[in-house]
Amino acid sequence: MRVAELNAIARAMVAPHKGILAADESTGTIGKRFASIGIENVEPNRRAYRDMLFGTPDLGGHISAAILYDETIRQPALDGTPFPELLTKIGIIPGIKVDLGAKDLALHPGEKVTEGLDGLRERIAEYVALGARFAKWRAVITIGDGIPSRACLAVNAHALARYAALCQEGGLVPIVEPEVLMDGDNSIERCEEVTEETLHTVFDELAIQGIALEGMVLKPNMVVPGKKAPRQAGVEAVAERTIAVLRRCVPPAVPGIAFLSGGQSAELATEHLQAMNAVANLPWALTFSYGRALQDPALKAWGGSPANVQAGREQLARRARNNGAARDAAYSPAMEAA
Repeated sequence: MRVAELNAIARAMVAPHKGILAADESTGTIGKRFASIGIENVEPNRRAYRDMLFGTPDLGGHISAAILYDETIRQPALDGTPFPELLTKIGIIPGIKVDLGAKDLALHPGEKVTEGLDGLRERIAEYVALGARFAKWRAVITIGDGIPSRACLAVNAHALARYAALCQEGGLVPIVEPEVLMDGDNSIERCEEVTEETLHTVFDELAIQGIALEGMVLKPNMVVPGKKAPRQAGVEAVAERTIAVLRRCVPPAVPGIAFLSGGQSAELATEHLQAMNAVANLPWALTFSYGRALQDPALKAWGGSPANVQAGREQLARRARNNGAARDAAYSPAMEAA
């Protein structure tokens, strides 16, 4: 696929008023979510849950694209329409998570490397045939005593770049996701340092592999203190530090940046996105690629009951609408009560 075609898809993924729904939870991860509402983690329930999400009326008005899991891209909706076809019909671009998860990094305790490069060229061809137009690969970077190491940053950046090259060769727009985790007790200053080093390393590797920056989307963490940090940061401080790091690290050729929520509450993730989009003269589109921050209210309202499908959809529609407004710097907390 030509760079111009990849660029057109990437720009559509970060279009005004819209963001990306991350619905690519593995079977194990969605099992944890289902356990929180007391339903069994079996295929019919997973299918019904995704059907509830994707069947939300007017979802395409605020969701540009949806990241699917391997099981989901092969499943039909409850009416028999394959999920990729259903999404395409409502103006949502279907995509696919292609990594095989983060595994322990040899000789580096406490650190991870994401696997899944073996056979990826062939899997990409299959996913394209199933309707995918973009892909996602997540690397996880942990802040701790003496970590992240240079080795951890190097191997994860290299894997992200090789994945991105295979995607662009095969006709998929790669979402490049280097996530600096917010699980520790580190300060916001430490997160800023690690995020900057991570992004510099990733873009160095992308250059080495010859990635067309115009045909990709970056999915980074926001610069936030660890969840266990004694001193948390205000919304404006998070926005200022995140924008500063992005200006130092991300070339303007990248069409857009779609933030992950990383465990933030639904409302706080929206407030952070609003504050960043209020900054003028940014060279890239800033939008969202949220999982839990979009889905959790819908999951709780649905509760696994067919009688609650409409309630679940109303919650997803509200979160998508509010984040779509934040994408355009038009959100206010008062919208949460609407």
